[in-house]
Amino acid sequence: MSIAAKLDSLGVNLPDAPAPAANYVPFVRIGNIVYVSGQISKADDLITGKLGDDMDIEAGAAAAKVCAINLLAQVKAACDGEIDKLVRVIKLTGFVNSTTDFTAQPQVINGASDFLVEALGEAGRHSRSAVSAASLPLGVAVEIEGIFEVQ
Repeated sequence: MSIAAKLDSLGVNLPDAPAPAANYVPFVRIGNIVYVSGQISKADDLITGKLGDDMDIEAGAAAAKVCAINLLAQVKAACDGEIDKLVRVIKLTGFVNSTTDFTAQPQVINGASDFLVEALGEAGRHSRSAVSAASLPLGVAVEIEGIFEVQ
């Protein structure tokens, strides 16, 4: 099954790739590697909150899934609108807006990792880091950047 068909079967419609909010580009493609700038937890609206304070792990994981969808939207843009040119996810770096005593960053970023494996199978398996941040842009709960192999 193609990636586009699998996403469709999951009820996921990739949004238009979000434009950068400052002086940077949303992705850089070097050969068959695409480096995607950090994508924040924003669907129709910003998903804001601080893990360990006003947001629980499940809501944080849902925010991370939104980041993964936005990452795929950027990969699609990098591949001239053809998401099926994605070969594999190489690495994610996830940032979790959390309190100093919150230690479940990996469980939050699992929202992105689990979604990518569900959508892409083995091609979705990746290395990753999950780190805490005292705050994130616009007060969002999660931001994730990624590295991808494409055709």
